[in-house]
Amino acid sequence: MEAFGCYVHVPFCSVRCDYCDFATWTDREHLIDEYVDACIAHAHKLRDEDRLPDATSVFFGGGTPSLLPGPTLARLLDAIPRADGAEVTVECNPDSVDEEKLRAYAAAGVNRVSFGVQSMNAHVLLALGRTHDRDNVARAVDAARAAGIGRVNVDLIYGTPGESVADWEATLTEALALAPEHVSAYALTVEPGTPLGKAVAAGARPAPDDDDQATKYDLADDVLRASGRPWYEISNWAQPGEECRHNLVYWRQGEYAAIGCAAHGHTRGPEQSRRFWNLRTPERYVEAVRTGVSPEAGEEVLEPAEQVAEALILALRTRAGIKVTGVVADDPRVVACTDELVEIGLLVLEDDRVVLTRAGRLLANEVSARLLDALGRSAELSTDRSSPRGGTR
Repeated sequence: MEAFGCYVHVPFCSVRCDYCDFATWTDREHLIDEYVDACIAHAHKLRDEDRLPDATSVFFGGGTPSLLPGPTLARLLDAIPRADGAEVTVECNPDSVDEEKLRAYAAAGVNRVSFGVQSMNAHVLLALGRTHDRDNVARAVDAARAAGIGRVNVDLIYGTPGESVADWEATLTEALALAPEHVSAYALTVEPGTPLGKAVAAGARPAPDDDDQATKYDLADDVLRASGRPWYEISNWAQPGEECRHNLVYWRQGEYAAIGCAAHGHTRGPEQSRRFWNLRTPERYVEAVRTGVSPEAGEEVLEPAEQVAEALILALRTRAGIKVTGVVADDPRVVACTDELVEIGLLVLEDDRVVLTRAGRLLANEVSARLLDALGRSAELSTDRSSPRGGTR
């Protein structure tokens, strides 16, 4: 069965983190029931139009999906047709879950949770605008295990100004002590318009340091690989067999549905592929669904050449890398570019594939831009398009 994902965006948060650029709101919780009803109606409509086949993975992202009460999330999940053994992930804030809620999630079909941990250090969490502490993280992971949810990811952020290398190493050590099957680790990025972005632009806070972040990425890769969690995508490490199947749909250019405001979807045709995104605000999304108007706000159609370029860039982000066949072998410009990148240590040949080295992972956008230039494609495709939320990672 071909993989098909369903992304559900839950835009509600109790507190907005200083660095967050996703479509989230802290003053809309009164809309939760109305919003969930709209998501359910939208799912039913997509199913009626044969645009929502049985999903092999469902991902509730946000925002803070764990603000949804157990019965509410169960109602929404019930509206989404799922294949046997489908992976169902819910992103959770450690502050907004307990064992009772997680048991309700598990009973509804949730079998994977992703905790927004970011750091185990109090002063780093404060700098990021997070409200939880390390004890809450341990309590939340224990609750997930007790609820019978067997797959746990912890989301980490490195490179916050004021975070020492020792702080980051302690975060990695304490996170691994929780025995998560999967770890995501992202460099802190400064997005314009966020509180962090405004503070950095005004000179009130320092920007993250590239060299510091590179050092911490190297440390993360060493520690996580030694723990039995090799990298399988630039920012993701997992025990063998515990890779996030839903995210692999994105990186393999698979198809996925978009439910909820600001959610992005993707369909693939014989000649073209289509990316589309929903209205950004929950009010507009609810009103569109209520009145029978499509909640889609825009689309991007990729022609075959653009599909090839994007497939190459997305594959490059993964441990599988790019096959040395087809366009990579047939286009002399790409061959020359690939050979140069191997020579300078950013790519390595492994059997019939080229894969990013660790140095190459740190310069992945530069590697992508060079390959796209060799293909004669716009460097705009080199940006990370794996996020379905209408924000950046």
